[in-house]
Amino acid sequence: MFSLDSDPRSLKIIGGQGGSGGLAHRQGGTGGVGEGPIVHITTSQLIAPNLQATVVTEQALRLQNIRASQIASHCPPPSKIFCGRQEILNKMHHFFSDPGIQHIYVLHGLGGAGKTQIALRFIKESSSRFSDILFIDTSTIATIETGLKNIAILKDFGDSPENGLLWLASKAEEWLLFFDNADDPNINLHDYIPQCNHGNIIITSRNPGMCVHAGSNSLVSDMEEEDAVALLLKSALQKATVCTKQIAAEIVKALHHLPLAIVQAGAFISKSRNLDGYLGLYAKNQARLLSEKPAQSHDRYAWTVYTTWQMSFDRLTPPAAMFLQHCSLLHYNGISEEIFSYASKYQFYSNGPSEEELQKPLEVLSHFLGPTGEWDSLQFLESTNEVQSYSLISFDAEKKLFSIHPLVHSWSRGTVQDPKGYMFTMGSILGMAISERPQWDMQLTCLLLYPHVELAIQMNTKLAWVFKLQYTRISWEGGRYRQAEKLQKEVLEEQKQVLGENHPYTLLTMGNLARSYSDLGEYQKAKELEVIVLEKRIQVLGKNHPDTLHTMDNLAGSYSDLGEYQKARELDVIVLEKRTQVLGKNHPDTLHTMGSLAVSYSRLGEHREAKELKGIVLEKQKQVLGENHPDTLHTMGNLANSYSALGEHQNAKELKVIVLEKQKQVLGENHPHTLRIMGSLAVSYLDLGDHQKAKELEVIVLEKQKQVLGENHPDTLHTMGNLARSYSNLGEHRKAKELKVIVLEKQKQVLGDNHPETLCTMGNLATSYSNLGEHQKAKELKGIVLEKQKQLLGENHPDTLLTVGNLANSYSHLGEHQEAKELNGIVLEKQTQLLGENHPHTLRTMGNLANSYSHLGEYQKAKELGVIVLEKRKQVLGDNHPDTLEIKELLDNM
Repeated sequence: MFSLDSDPRSLKIIGGQGGSGGLAHRQGGTGGVGEGPIVHITTSQLIAPNLQATVVTEQALRLQNIRASQIASHCPPPSKIFCGRQEILNKMHHFFSDPGIQHIYVLHGLGGAGKTQIALRFIKESSSRFSDILFIDTSTIATIETGLKNIAILKDFGDSPENGLLWLASKAEEWLLFFDNADDPNINLHDYIPQCNHGNIIITSRNPGMCVHAGSNSLVSDMEEEDAVALLLKSALQKATVCTKQIAAEIVKALHHLPLAIVQAGAFISKSRNLDGYLGLYAKNQARLLSEKPAQSHDRYAWTVYTTWQMSFDRLTPPAAMFLQHCSLLHYNGISEEIFSYASKYQFYSNGPSEEELQKPLEVLSHFLGPTGEWDSLQFLESTNEVQSYSLISFDAEKKLFSIHPLVHSWSRGTVQDPKGYMFTMGSILGMAISERPQWDMQLTCLLLYPHVELAIQMNTKLAWVFKLQYTRISWEGGRYRQAEKLQKEVLEEQKQVLGENHPYTLLTMGNLARSYSDLGEYQKAKELEVIVLEKRIQVLGKNHPDTLHTMDNLAGSYSDLGEYQKARELDVIVLEKRTQVLGKNHPDTLHTMGSLAVSYSRLGEHREAKELKGIVLEKQKQVLGENHPDTLHTMGNLANSYSALGEHQNAKELKVIVLEKQKQVLGENHPHTLRIMGSLAVSYLDLGDHQKAKELEVIVLEKQKQVLGENHPDTLHTMGNLARSYSNLGEHRKAKELKVIVLEKQKQVLGDNHPETLCTMGNLATSYSNLGEHQKAKELKGIVLEKQKQLLGENHPDTLLTVGNLANSYSHLGEHQEAKELNGIVLEKQTQLLGENHPHTLRTMGNLANSYSHLGEYQKAKELGVIVLEKRKQVLGDNHPDTLEIKELLDNM
């Protein structure tokens, strides 16, 4: 018999002595009472001493394992200096708010972007919502299995990873499982996710491919500036003042708002206490500062910025690592598969580098070629996907472009063992790619390729001249005329030595150099070089060769730029006739010449003819080139200028707005052509009486043109002159005069004393003299301008007539009302014939004539004419246009 006391160790076994035998019966008798002694044996007597010790040890170990598993599975707190990321946190709170189903959220992004800290902050903010919070280091299969095993031990559910998963799957509570650092793309995390319909999981990973497991996800990238500044100041132990915030803003900008880089910088600053001096040190010691582990840290993150990425880089296969390193020799944005695929199709030319000279570029490209030597997009994709899996490169699916974080870009370049060799290889691949791009696609392609070309030029990449020539195309199309000029000069010298001065390629470069001079506003230089090229091309190629006609077309443009409009028109007519015969009516070059001829009409004051011809060209270019081609947009802008010249200011404005938006998209916001149409739009605002808007836009255009073209470029000076006009119209006459004086002096130097633009500025300066009451000075200057315009443009040119009208105003201001009346009468008659009765210039002259009648006492005539002007101005300009209000005031005072 067993008996169990309260103490399990006092278990007793009780026995007795056997009794005597019973009486004999057929069915047996009853046994006697036991008479033996009672024996008491405890469990401590039954268990051997060493066996008892083993049990105690196992119990202790079990408790120790549970405690260890608790520690291992416990989530650490977030960093005390955590800042920002509220948008992601809000998204996570919303996602996990619906109980009863399994939630999986992935935070993915570059190493050092702060994924883990966001997860820990969310866990801290939401800890009361979860029954259990469990942490697993997911960097390797071993750490994952250890984490799951710890869960099993912690929950007394066994001691294997399978037991851990089983507990999670069977425990239908709101537990939270945090898979941190799931970076290895070779680990299928699906095998370690509990297969159930409950529970909550957060995954942090550098691999965007982990999103396949997620119900929702967030790309964790750079911080917002305000949060980045706060993080830097906290980690640097600096007070947040206006001054420190400004300095910190510059530092985080240099660090591209990457959290880990900011924290490292803050740790360094906290030791040196020199916030102001950090940027200078960083500029010279970037790699060292981003590789240095602080002695004291705010969290348990073990790696520096650079070592974080090096760990990922070390896992890449050789082709993927090679691809990333070569991409670090391109600009960090706008990297496309087409750069490599077009380069793989490069055709070798007799005057270009040999296959042996391009051995390295060809070797790099061979990694992405199929068995037949054709480009293999799948092989390229395999390499890029591998690099993407560590977030060392990103892909924009909509634009089909790759990009690299600027700090990763800089670090990756530092891993290259042979920088010059890599620069040559990547620079050549870029040149090979440009060589194979279709010519019709070049103007659009330059926007994507120019940043890469610019970087190669800045690094002084040594290239064959044929590739350098391709770089000039990209630079010129991108509006970087000074850079194009520099490259063209270098190429030209090499071509003269290698090919000779009269080789077609040499002449092509000379012609392109002349074009760059023209775009730089050096019109005389352009003209002189084009004359030389034209003579040589006629000798070598003949008068009707397309290249010869191309030079003639450019020469006509130089005549026009120099103000020799009649010469330009005559040459345009010849080129148009020849191009029509040789190339056909609808060839893009033929249409270009038609557009140039139309511009010559405009500059000669034949605005109606210009408008008609521009309309024809525009329709054909839309059909041949498309609505968004740069040449089409250029013609649209020219047509808008004809609307302006004909007084159709609203039509002009609307068309310019369309052109501006399209040019921003096609050419970029800072391209010279875009800036030109912006300036032209400002003139339309001016014409429509919106002087403040005109001024604001002109200020923007002027600043950009100074940066892109230089302070003395003709386009820059033209905008300065327009801005001065806006000052005048806003009543800032002293400011206007000072600016016009500056413009006039510069235009005399750049364009010459008698250029139409110079004369226009002289006329505008004379108007400022009038506005400031210096009427005699104004009259004298207007007289000089008038004589020059008569000689250069003719007596009936709109600009000449405008000056005559301005001179009449000076007569009026000086009290010579009869002379003013006679001049206004002449101008009115000519403007009516040339521009029409309702043109704003015609109406202005009518108003001036009415004013002359009034001063001469012919009030009835003045009133009748004033009423006509008022009605027409209302129709043409609107009730509130300054010119309409001006004539209304004149009538009210009669």
